[in-house]
Amino acid sequence: MRHVAGFALMEVLVAVFVLALGLVGGMAMQLHAMRARHESALLSAALQIAVAMADRMRANAGQVPVFYLDVDYDAQAATGPAALDNPCTADSCNPAQVAQADIHELQRQVRTQLPAGRARVCRDAQLYEAGRMRWECSGAPGDPVVVKIGWRGKRADGTPERRETPGVAVTVAGVGQ
Repeated sequence: MRHVAGFALMEVLVAVFVLALGLVGGMAMQLHAMRARHESALLSAALQIAVAMADRMRANAGQVPVFYLDVDYDAQAATGPAALDNPCTADSCNPAQVAQADIHELQRQVRTQLPAGRARVCRDAQLYEAGRMRWECSGAPGDPVVVKIGWRGKRADGTPERRETPGVAVTVAGVGQ
């Protein structure tokens, strides 16, 4: 009698199952890494927008209580900022025109760089509540001026995420203290 060497059907099925399990796990890790990279890119963009706005506000500090503290822009609720001719292309440009151009630029950046982005400039001494950043502002005259930027992402199933907290908040040092 001749003995044939080979694999039993059960051994092949177990090997295929282990291989499939490894592939599914690898794909899940890849998907998670892609989501983390995307979230990191949004966080970086939001931080750059907030720091740029803080710098603009420091350069035009006299307009902070007049114009900048009124900013509460939600790209999901707004149709977008109206087209604005740059009022500062002429030889003279007053600080109010600079502030209006700065706010328009902030809205444009939030609308174009963040999914359903939101921006708020206010006075706030309590950025966190129960360990989470918050959109509400204390608004007291002595509180520091902050720029808050956030966005709404999507869940794994593609439905919009309802984010109730900003992604970043930058304190505008040396303004209105």
